[in-house]
Amino acid sequence: MTAEDWKQKGKFINVFGNTVFVIDEGNTEETLVILHGYPTSSYDYYKVLPALAKKYRVIIHDHLGFGFSDKPRSYSYSLIEQADVALQLWKQLGLTKVTLLAHDYGTSVCTEILARHNRKQIDLQIDNLILCNGSMHIELSQLRTIQKLLKSKLTGKWVAKLTNYSIFKKNLRNVYFDKTQATESELKEIWLQLEYNNGRKVIHLLSNYINERYFFWNRWIGALKETQIPTKIVWAKNDPVAVYTIAELLATEIPNNQLLPLKNTGHFPMLENPAKWLELVLG
Repeated sequence: MTAEDWKQKGKFINVFGNTVFVIDEGNTEETLVILHGYPTSSYDYYKVLPALAKKYRVIIHDHLGFGFSDKPRSYSYSLIEQADVALQLWKQLGLTKVTLLAHDYGTSVCTEILARHNRKQIDLQIDNLILCNGSMHIELSQLRTIQKLLKSKLTGKWVAKLTNYSIFKKNLRNVYFDKTQATESELKEIWLQLEYNNGRKVIHLLSNYINERYFFWNRWIGALKETQIPTKIVWAKNDPVAVYTIAELLATEIPNNQLLPLKNTGHFPMLENPAKWLELVLG
């Protein structure tokens, strides 16, 4: 599927004065909301959406700064604000009861939402939680060199300016286990969405989420330790960034969880190994 095809499947909704791109498919009674990863978009789920939409009404939005959503230059891109946007979007869509799935960057937006949920600060019933390959335990994450450079206030802006498709392609392909699954055509479509609305000019601002994971560590890991929501930890074992050790530690911390490993798969399991990922998520 091309980026343009994906764009045509979705719609644009105004949230707090910014335009958010939203995929909303399926008509079942259960609703699945998805928080996508970095530096990609809702497009990560194009292979699995048809199967997910048979069981759920599936709602995936592009976080601000990502994909087809607005990418304002003057914006914090704090994970706190990304959580505000997600919750307001779901409210505007009339959601009151959901299953929440999060991957990568989205897992930190998710833990901020959980922190509020635990304190009964939001009017949203979360029936189930599905966590996929995210570096919530940032101290265990094996960050790529480009991530370290982008998150730095000294180097971030310059690295973002110098980043091109070749650099992007190399870095994304390197987090796959089976590199042949990161096809040239698919990587180009992902890159087109990153560049949409001058996205390269904000990518270094987005990268500050890594610093926030340290700053809010106690709040967000604490939220996982406190939650009573039944949780699936669906984790690709060969992820070189959000390593499997993180999943094993989460399994000791989250009270009501099931750890489901995905073998021979890297950081983007829904793209690299969609059939097996679906089996674990829907099973």
